[in-house]
Amino acid sequence: METALLRSLPRTEDCVIPGPFGPIALRLHRPERQEQDLPMILYFHGGGFVGGSLDDADIPARFIATYCPALVLAVAYALAPARPFPAAPEDAHTAALWATANAARLGADPRRLAVAGDDAGGNLAACLSMMARDRNGPDISAQVLLAPMLDPSMTRLGDGDRLHSDLSAAACADYYRQYLPETRLRLHPYASPLSSVRQAGLPPALIITAECDVLHAEAEKYASALIAAGVPTQVLRAAGIKHASLATDHATLVEVAHFLRRRLWPDDLAALCEHPPS
Repeated sequence: METALLRSLPRTEDCVIPGPFGPIALRLHRPERQEQDLPMILYFHGGGFVGGSLDDADIPARFIATYCPALVLAVAYALAPARPFPAAPEDAHTAALWATANAARLGADPRRLAVAGDDAGGNLAACLSMMARDRNGPDISAQVLLAPMLDPSMTRLGDGDRLHSDLSAAACADYYRQYLPETRLRLHPYASPLSSVRQAGLPPALIITAECDVLHAEAEKYASALIAAGVPTQVLRAAGIKHASLATDHATLVEVAHFLRRRLWPDDLAALCEHPPS
């Protein structure tokens, strides 16, 4: 990622809000210039449900804030094993409610809310989309899932050696064991989006997978389920990219910015926004 891009976004604000399982740290990324209320995007970092931090979201959040443009709110959700499921998705829903309730103060348009995330964060973005639908809000306009972990049953994992994957089946098993210590929860739709039988009514989705990743088959299967349920869905596989690199891959972030611009900006305004560099 070009350092000039990162330097172009000096405006970040950290805060902490109360959550159902403890305080939730947030980091708001603002475009360098803001002359009107902007869409709001919640971003959830990766880390296999057991690690990661707000810092891990900085590159994708800054890129999206600049080139959507939008306010991007990164969320430091609860981590296992100290706080296993359902703490993380409940934190995600709490952050979404807080974002919409405080939209006017933040300079955001609550009618244009999207969610995004990578790895475990992709799972949370998908689950939050379901929770918002099931709980009658907040309304989510789009979801972006980057190399998401969607299937705790691990029935669709690829061959790590053949794929030259940097993520192994053993690592996935360890992450899920800590996040979902009760086996019965591995089929809960807010833990396992791929197990859900109710995709109808979910927001339009962009799902990007990494070619060199054991998770790409399950993510693409989920994309097929969304399409079958009538959800507008775009699915891409990044050639030659490994799991850990996808969320900072320049070409991937360009696709994310284009998708979010189409979903969150009217056509007559999108032409006025800065286009992401190819």
